[in-house]
Amino acid sequence: MRLFTALLGNGRRPQGEPVPYKEILPMRLRPCVSGKGDKFKTPACLFEMSVVFACLKDNDFSEGACSSEISLFQKCFTEHETDKRIKKADSIKGQLTPGQHKMGYKQINQILKKFPPNYKSASRA
Repeated sequence: MRLFTALLGNGRRPQGEPVPYKEILPMRLRPCVSGKGDKFKTPACLFEMSVVFACLKDNDFSEGACSSEISLFQKCFTEHETDKRIKKADSIKGQLTPGQHKMGYKQINQILKKFPPNYKSASRA
């Protein structure tokens, strides 16, 4: 094996000529998006929860001393739940909200139906 690597050099040799591209499937976008990737959830009120736990640890787990932190955490959680309900209702209805950064798959499919791709105008080389 050593003799073989000594004759060829170390590692793989780079390919000298460009590799021709062989198109197996047509390079087209699908007219819809699946909803499989929407399963990622972000933790809600993580900072407020850590503040509550730090306060409880400092005060020997007495809730009376940390009432302000607990109320802030509860307020944050209720706001998160209402936002979550609104987004879920909009996603189920398929309503498009202007300025929304994250859209559900139903909303993206609705946009793709409004503006279908035009494959005839694309030139193929």
